[in-house]
Amino acid sequence: MSAAIKPLNMDEFMAGVVKRNPGETEFHQAVEEVAGSVIPYINENPVFIENRILERMTEPDRTIIFRVCWEDDEGNVRTNRGYRVQFNNSIGPYKGGLRFHHSVNLSILKFLGFEQTFKNSLTTLPMGSGKGGADFNPKGKSEREIMRFCQAFMTELSKHIGADVDVPAGDIGVGAREISYMFGQYKRLKNEFTGTLTGKSLEFGGSLIRKEATGYGCAYFMEEMLKHKGDSIKGKNCLVSGSGNVAQFCAQKLMHLGGKVLTLSDSSGFIYDPEGLNDEKLEYIIDLKTNRRGRISEYAEKYKAEFHAGKRPWAIKADLAFPCATQNELELSDAEELIKNGCKAVAEGANMPTTIEAVEALHKANIVFSPGKASNAGGVSVSGLEMTQNSIRLSWAREELEERLKTIMHDIHKQCVDYGTEKNRVDYVKGANIAGFVKVAKAMVAYGVI
Repeated sequence: MSAAIKPLNMDEFMAGVVKRNPGETEFHQAVEEVAGSVIPYINENPVFIENRILERMTEPDRTIIFRVCWEDDEGNVRTNRGYRVQFNNSIGPYKGGLRFHHSVNLSILKFLGFEQTFKNSLTTLPMGSGKGGADFNPKGKSEREIMRFCQAFMTELSKHIGADVDVPAGDIGVGAREISYMFGQYKRLKNEFTGTLTGKSLEFGGSLIRKEATGYGCAYFMEEMLKHKGDSIKGKNCLVSGSGNVAQFCAQKLMHLGGKVLTLSDSSGFIYDPEGLNDEKLEYIIDLKTNRRGRISEYAEKYKAEFHAGKRPWAIKADLAFPCATQNELELSDAEELIKNGCKAVAEGANMPTTIEAVEALHKANIVFSPGKASNAGGVSVSGLEMTQNSIRLSWAREELEERLKTIMHDIHKQCVDYGTEKNRVDYVKGANIAGFVKVAKAMVAYGVI
């Protein structure tokens, strides 16, 4: 390295990030996790220092914040705050989900958008990164209230998105129902039918296996990691947290691959079924959580399983763990339980569900660990395939889509191995971060200073 080029220093870099983004702890955590891997790589490639690529990559292209006013069923005027963080469009249109939840704030959306930069890059599909949503909680709202909110939200968001500009999808609190209301409003406002949203219903441009994709992809990625070590999911006891789409379909694919799923959870606690889930039990869970919006404890009552109120499943003895609920749900003490009980591998199904301290503990214990930007990339991959189908005005069969998803997860794994192998082991965090960084960084350098 030229003496004139000062190498990046981790502490100095993070101090700058914290100073520019005060109080945004989730965003700080996401940047720190990536920076720890990519700064040594950047220091070996001075072109990225000269162009201040990491500094630019941690600053969104733009952040849009807006008021959303709507009327509830009693005629009361309600006000929420809406967001869209358009993070990076170096390799394609902004792409990322919309989250409706009372916890939504700028820090969470910036962390999700930043993570999306690397995740979307890893898929090999031409997608940039973004994230958005509102501090609106659909739970407890009537269908009409949700419709009115979605229409009010899209009235403003429509000014900032488009099939070649920014293509939002669903996330927590935003499923096919909410996407449908928003797509209808977008179509009404713009008088056009384009693939501006993904996660649509099949009748108007949606893709098969979209709701299954994140969970399936997580299971496929675990199978790739185990295969790399000469092992497989077959016969393994599995812990899965959460009980939404990701957890449901991760559990389903694990069962199809021969694994035994022992747990699921929600915000009230977790269930432990020593006999393991089967197709009938999973169908009950899907109906319970998707249609009846019930609590996971009802499963325990019906199938005589254990219910542990207010707890997470990580103390149960098992071979594999899949955190599929929400960010920072697997802490250091949970990692220590997994290590003590002989867990072999962890694959993140949610976005950043494992704290930095827990990741470090798992790494030191030589437990195979994949970050969400690699193992939960299946959802955005099929969103990207939905964009392709919309563009060519065709739809692919389920079998073809699942085969494409498996290929994408295989390719993501290969990138992680290529960039993360050291001393006969694979550091999947390092591999995913560097592989995701390189593609975006090279594009940013090529464009010049913009």
